[in-house]
Amino acid sequence: MNRYDIVREQLKQNPRTWLVTGVAGFIGSNLLESLLTLGQRVVGLDNFSTGKRANLDEVSRVVTPRQWAAFTFHEGDIRELAACRAACQGVDYILHEAALGSVPRSIEDPISSNESNVGGFLNMLVAARDAKVRRMVYAASSSTYGDHPGLPKREELIGRPLSPYAVTKYVNELYADVFARTYAMELVGLRYFNVFGPRQDPEGAYAAVIPRWIRSMIIDETVYINGSGETSRDFCFVENVIQMNLLAATADEPQAVNQVYNTAVNARTTLNELYDMLRQRLVPRFPHLAHRTPLHRDFRAGDVLHSQADISKAARLLGYQPTHTIQSGLDASLSWYVDNLCPTVEGNLPAAGSRGLEPVGN
Repeated sequence: MNRYDIVREQLKQNPRTWLVTGVAGFIGSNLLESLLTLGQRVVGLDNFSTGKRANLDEVSRVVTPRQWAAFTFHEGDIRELAACRAACQGVDYILHEAALGSVPRSIEDPISSNESNVGGFLNMLVAARDAKVRRMVYAASSSTYGDHPGLPKREELIGRPLSPYAVTKYVNELYADVFARTYAMELVGLRYFNVFGPRQDPEGAYAAVIPRWIRSMIIDETVYINGSGETSRDFCFVENVIQMNLLAATADEPQAVNQVYNTAVNARTTLNELYDMLRQRLVPRFPHLAHRTPLHRDFRAGDVLHSQADISKAARLLGYQPTHTIQSGLDASLSWYVDNLCPTVEGNLPAAGSRGLEPVGN
């Protein structure tokens, strides 16, 4: 058995109480489902600014009634300290996913990003400290690497931030380091690299590239690629993220705590390659894609050219072993994307639209 198998067995035998912030979001709801299926007690916090009640409804359908009864939901905002304090009561572990994501959103509205990602994070730290929570694992970001050109990205080598969003995520790491040293807290940051999987939102100006492209390809809308398409990313299936959260929360070696870890698979996929992967998988059900090609336009401000994670630190200190590549992750989630992004589209495709959809980075 690897360490992840051991951790899951231990949790089944000795259930804990977990707080998942942003529980109605893409990653948060997947964490909720995994924890409930392991027999854990889960408290959730969300204000539905980006999360969806439908995600919680879906979790309620896929777990047993007994497992769902172990979930307690708080509707609240991490920007309010009282809401954070209420959610932290009696909690063993916190998985902090709540944030305002998206590089372009932060460029358009840096104040809101700062209020949620910095102010909200500080509230959670204070609430966790006062509630004497055992450990908090928080969502950091690969955007912290900024303009550092090195590949693969190593945790100790970062550059200058390229967006307000990247600044907020780096500030999270600085605050976590200070709180760990000042208040003897246990805090672990996970630098996510382009996570994808079921329940990822294809809507809105800041939607992630994979669900957005799948939806536009199915309904025959133009897909735009910013730049030449040779921009590359380390796409990480959400099951790998779940593994990292559980390993980080339960690691018992002192040197594994109060660290920041890359959360990815140590691979690079260009946007051109991604488009081909998606088209190959969709063509059997949507033949109109056989000869479709994307359109290219100018590179987007705030994005990095290439991203690839060195995951050796997570492997060494946490026992992390990714279970899914981008290919197996797409295979595992494609049916969900098709059934949930366009549930009535097969056999009734609309006319090709003129609205283009662009890829979105971290």
